Amino acid sequence: MVVTPSKEAADIIKEEGGEILKLCYQCGMCTSTCPWNMVKSFLVRQTIHQAQLGLIDFGAEEVWQCVGCRLCVQRCPRGVEVIDIMRALRRAVTELGIGGIPDSLRITIKNIAGTGNPLGEPREKRADWAKDLGVKPFTKGTEVLYFPCCYQIYDPSIQKTALATVDILKKANIDFGILGDNVVCCGESVRKAGSESLFQNLAQTNINAFTEAGVKKIVVTSPHCYQTFKNEYPQFGGNFEVICATQYLAGLIGEGRLKLTKELNKKVTYHDSCCLGRWAGIYDEPREVLKSIPGLELVEMSMNRENSLCCGGCAGMIWLDAKKGERLSELRLEQAIEVGASILAVACPYCTLNFESDLLTADKSDIIEIKNIAELVREAI
Repeated sequence: MVVTPSKEAADIIKEEGGEILKLCYQCGMCTSTCPWNMVKSFLVRQTIHQAQLGLIDFGAEEVWQCVGCRLCVQRCPRGVEVIDIMRALRRAVTELGIGGIPDSLRITIKNIAGTGNPLGEPREKRADWAKDLGVKPFTKGTEVLYFPCCYQIYDPSIQKTALATVDILKKANIDFGILGDNVVCCGESVRKAGSESLFQNLAQTNINAFTEAGVKKIVVTSPHCYQTFKNEYPQFGGNFEVICATQYLAGLIGEGRLKLTKELNKKVTYHDSCCLGRWAGIYDEPREVLKSIPGLELVEMSMNRENSLCCGGCAGMIWLDAKKGERLSELRLEQAIEVGASILAVACPYCTLNFESDLLTADKSDIIEIKNIAELVREAI
């Protein structure tokens, strides 16, 4: 049901950048650009128009459908930050209790609020993944804090990214350490899902832990952590040097501190994640790292770099179950197979989760593998 927002909801929309709605002249570029329309209907322009008129259906599926891929923002002739508007609508739902939050998202938000991670795993076990690796706790004076995302430390299926990164940092003789249960989820996706107050609590917890430990440089293996630590935490007093792992690896290889000598005779294609690509503008370094691996043949998909197809997992969508046949990741996997790649290289845990799920569903694991760039680098050392 379309309703007129209350003053509180209108204030939230305005606070989140709703004033930019005035720039929209309803050209429809956002709808024609949105990747969801490759698998299902998503009338972005209609949602924006309703917001312009002050008539919003807070219970509509469209409120939760946007994945924040930034493709519409990139192409909007008026510079309308559609993502900010969608985040505002979600925040009105989550903080004012209007409309209704999808059940799986509600459970995830509850997990993050209670345990500091979306999987609901015990906070005191946050460092268990590294207990047999000889990784030291971060202390003042340590050069680098390594911060893997929640999925890379709690989910066994993609923990291999964190394990590979630790091996690489050791072989490059990097002075690094990790923090334990005094840190929590970065909060990036929960903020895009509308839970602003929870995000700010998470951010302050991490900022306090980083500051107390004397952290100056952070290397992350999730573009979501990268975006949040680098561009959002400074709003709350958290100013740290943040480096995405692919950038860091490219630097180590370029400086000769990391030598790749083992051949990997595979045809590989690289998936530009939205958070690392359109959000952060990092396109070259991942490719530089892959091209540095002896024997590796890098092939490009038709939709790449700025025009890459989203996996469908950002802005909380990773926690909502998309139906088979309505998943962007299924299309992306087919694009990788079409170019003859035997490995789809990724740099984002959400992309890994989505692609791995599709591989199992489609029973195509004998055709193509999903590997984080860190895993491929470790194989080549």
